[in-house]
Amino acid sequence: MEMTPLPGYTLLGGGYHAVISERGGALRSLRHGDRDLVTAWGEDEPIPYYSGTLLAPWPNRVAGGAYTFGGARHGLTVNEPERGHALHGLAADRPWTCAEFLSAEDEHGFVRLTHTVEPAPGYPFRIALEVRYALSAEGLTTTLTATNIGETAAPYGCGSHPWLLAGADVRDYELDLPASRVLLTDESLAPRAVEDVAATPYDFRSPRVIGDTAIDNAFTGLTTGRIRLRGPDGEVEVLWDAAAMPWVQICTGTGLAHRGLAVEPMTCPPDAFNSGIDLVVLKPGDTHRATWTIRG
Repeated sequence: MEMTPLPGYTLLGGGYHAVISERGGALRSLRHGDRDLVTAWGEDEPIPYYSGTLLAPWPNRVAGGAYTFGGARHGLTVNEPERGHALHGLAADRPWTCAEFLSAEDEHGFVRLTHTVEPAPGYPFRIALEVRYALSAEGLTTTLTATNIGETAAPYGCGSHPWLLAGADVRDYELDLPASRVLLTDESLAPRAVEDVAATPYDFRSPRVIGDTAIDNAFTGLTTGRIRLRGPDGEVEVLWDAAAMPWVQICTGTGLAHRGLAVEPMTCPPDAFNSGIDLVVLKPGDTHRATWTIRG
């Protein structure tokens, strides 16, 4: 499928080089020196496996594409047909609009993009989204803001979806993941139970090489909002406020022809629209803000 290129915005500073796309409001590439920190993609290509996109008004999956909120049953469009779920919200593949752009080769370059989630099948709410990408010597900091501009309360969650790079093969990465609990899933990746990581193969509280461990799970019980990877090409980490985003999805991409490790800080776990766990309820006029930083 031929893609229509949308504008991209280049930020330079602190030894970093970032390109932000109006498609999905996404991080298209991020380099530190001569090293890629995330999996990049071309503006005229499909976005591979949600690379660098913003996940709102829900991250991860709504199981079965249906949920109940405010006493009403809602049926979302199922965009993961092989599993039957509604995946990664309503903004990751939509065009965003640049509201402000300052390109500067110092610590002040930033771009601000906006997008409005209009009422859609299964989500009859109106949410104004704004994302600000700012580059400095500390890395690339992203702030996603959501405001309920509708007339009724709305369920909300958000996350990000970078695929981090520390080498050619994710099995060589050393993963430092300070999380004590993991969400186990069924064969369709719908949530099943939250378990102590000590009883699973997913205990990376003491940094260790991923090896052949296949991971596509959400983690919580974070002692800090920081995940660090070390690999043959160097180190990369994501930092965020664990109180604001108490969950993180990790995906090794096992079986996918895709490079990197997906590290996705989230405000809530998969299927929070059904479980209610850490679900944000935005009343009319309410605003929610989440911030994270990627650095090499």
